[in-house]
Amino acid sequence: MQAMHFLVGIIFDLFLMVVLLRFWLQAAKADFYNPMSQFVVKATSFAVNPLRKIIPGVGGFDIASLVLAYLVAVAKLSVIFLMFYNAWAPGPVFIQALITVVKEGLNLLFWVLIIRALLSWVSQGYNPIEAVFHQLTEPMLRPIRKVIPPLGGLDLSILVLIIGLQFLQFLVMDLIG
Repeated sequence: MQAMHFLVGIIFDLFLMVVLLRFWLQAAKADFYNPMSQFVVKATSFAVNPLRKIIPGVGGFDIASLVLAYLVAVAKLSVIFLMFYNAWAPGPVFIQALITVVKEGLNLLFWVLIIRALLSWVSQGYNPIEAVFHQLTEPMLRPIRKVIPPLGGLDLSILVLIIGLQFLQFLVMDLIG
């Protein structure tokens, strides 16, 4: 039963991360001609485009993608509740779905930072994935570099952001429960 719980959770979580990545790409005004961006757009368009007809963007933010992320989290929790507990409680599902979206958003940021750091060590020349990760994370890293400039060619801004992100995740989890 635990294996099925894992499989259901991972399928929903992967799609949730792609939807959140679409929101983040648009918010960061990342290059949409990049192959990775194209993958994200094509993987989510079937669900985002119909929502966009109902839910307009606000201030350059794709609200339809955020709503879809929330709906995916609601669907994930609903399937898990129904499959494994034979019950469905709207209150806990809707609240936990919001927590799931925030948690997965922070998780996505963490992994993008880790992959960007790893790629910076092994990359030789232009890499389209590295370019998108740079566009996504640079607005968060730039203010840190103003306080802690690179030391001897070593940029600690990613490490500082990862530590801050981990602190934020622990803080959120402590506040929740």
